[in-house]
Amino acid sequence: MEKKIYLDHAATTAVRPEVLDAMLPYFTELYGNPSSVYEFASQNKEAVDAARETIANALGAKPQEIYFTAGGSESDNWALKATAEAYRDKGRHIITSKIEHHAILHTCQYLEKNGFEVTYLDVDENGILKLSELEKAIRPDTILISVMYANNEIGTLQPIKEIGEIAHKHGILFHSDAVQAFGQVPIDLEAGHIDMLSASGHKLNGPKGIGFLYIRKGVKIRSFLHGGAQERNRRAGTENVPGIVGMGKAVEIAMKTMEERAQKETELRDYLIDRILAEVPFVRLNGDRKKRLPNNVNVSFQFIEGESLLIMLDMKGICASSGSACTSGSLDPSHVLLAIGLPHEIAHGSLRMTLGYENTKEQMDYTIESIKEIVAKLRSMSPLYEDYLRIQPASN
Repeated sequence: MEKKIYLDHAATTAVRPEVLDAMLPYFTELYGNPSSVYEFASQNKEAVDAARETIANALGAKPQEIYFTAGGSESDNWALKATAEAYRDKGRHIITSKIEHHAILHTCQYLEKNGFEVTYLDVDENGILKLSELEKAIRPDTILISVMYANNEIGTLQPIKEIGEIAHKHGILFHSDAVQAFGQVPIDLEAGHIDMLSASGHKLNGPKGIGFLYIRKGVKIRSFLHGGAQERNRRAGTENVPGIVGMGKAVEIAMKTMEERAQKETELRDYLIDRILAEVPFVRLNGDRKKRLPNNVNVSFQFIEGESLLIMLDMKGICASSGSACTSGSLDPSHVLLAIGLPHEIAHGSLRMTLGYENTKEQMDYTIESIKEIVAKLRSMSPLYEDYLRIQPASN
């Protein structure tokens, strides 16, 4: 078995060799500033424009609707803060869900401290937004609805089309954090009535430090970074040309391989889920069984701590996580798992495994056998499990 099995692609992905090859010249030979007027720099501007067009085509958008950023978190911050500033005279109410990424939740908390009101909607036991609750939450002063396309922890896909229709019907802007979904599942901006969409390069085998915000033409949100006239006067700063080129190449590959990858990852995902649920007692799947990302597996084991499981998996060469990489240092249980109704003691025993195009069935077999062994070992040391077993005969 290989020394390393990487099952944390929701945290980040390896840069594909073709992506790196496309980027390298822009670090050394083609290092000109795209804003300069001479011929040497114009090659870089053309490269940026080409990447922008590739990304726009992947979404069915116009190139001028794509604005490059430093990543998903910046794009989320820009969408929320700039919308709040631009539409504050119309209203100061924003709607989001309780299972958003912290780039959304913490930005909402910041806006609440600055005079805005935010409604955090509940989700059902599978992590799906309740459309009836969304309708009830809308007020005359609601200016924005922000709901993620797919959850980064449990993989649940939201009913984006229906959410967008509700927002459109009420004349409210709709933003979606698609960091986990872009490049994994088809995205239809028109059908979803999506006005703004965030994405990041390093989630789809592109480089870190690059992302974009799609802003539909006609949406009057303001600049986020001030300074130069880059990104059509909306986002100042010299463009990250190697990153933009790399993301463009990664998107091109992701679109070409999406159907094939999704089929492979779905098969491995379901194989992993089916065997774990069948062969490990006291375990539950988190998130919707079918309406989920092709590569996401999130399970909770009773009577163990997720951190101990992760450490012991790491000792076997398996890289996984207990939730979002942004909160891996926190001892608190996942806000997503609590929002879908899990008690603290079960939420603490969660494991997220997210697959990539290089993973194999043999790796899944090794991972399953490792999980079975480790869970059994951890439970053998658990007083809670011992107490449970002791009282079981009396209850039968």
